[in-house]
Amino acid sequence: METGPEQYDVVLLVEQPLTAADAAQVRSLHAEFDARVVYHVLMPLVDAAAAVEASLGAIGGADLLAPPMTPSPDELATLREEQKEQADHDLAATTEALLATGADVGSAAVVGDSPVNALADKVAAVDGREAIVLTRPHVVAEFFHVDWTSRARRKLGVPVLHLLEHENFDEQAGGGEGISGL
Repeated sequence: METGPEQYDVVLLVEQPLTAADAAQVRSLHAEFDARVVYHVLMPLVDAAAAVEASLGAIGGADLLAPPMTPSPDELATLREEQKEQADHDLAATTEALLATGADVGSAAVVGDSPVNALADKVAAVDGREAIVLTRPHVVAEFFHVDWTSRARRKLGVPVLHLLEHENFDEQAGGGEGISGL
């Protein structure tokens, strides 16, 4: 019985939808592989309550004379539903961008759990060979090594590559990995 090429599973954790250029860069990393490369995409769902708290803090916090109005449970539920719809849309756009490059997408999911825990669970579930974290630059979190990539490197037993979304390899510090904001 003849077997097909070995499968090489890659788990992607993406912060925002991938552009065609982002997808092409990811695909180019595995262009020379003899194995069948299968991508598994995870898109985190923003916590509605945390987003509201963060935005309220950003508009003045202690500087306000009156306490800020907090959203009702119904308003939070509506916000959660809107964020879920947006995450589903962003995940579909990311999957389409990868498929357009000829990539094999094995699975795609919106995750509500801790993104790093979801990444670790998915790597274990598919026997992933590597993980790629695609984010905007997060200079402070990266400096203190509390960003998703640093946390994933401590948690996973596979190589973890950090790419900056919407920047080509030449625009990224360190030849394709790192932060460009410094």
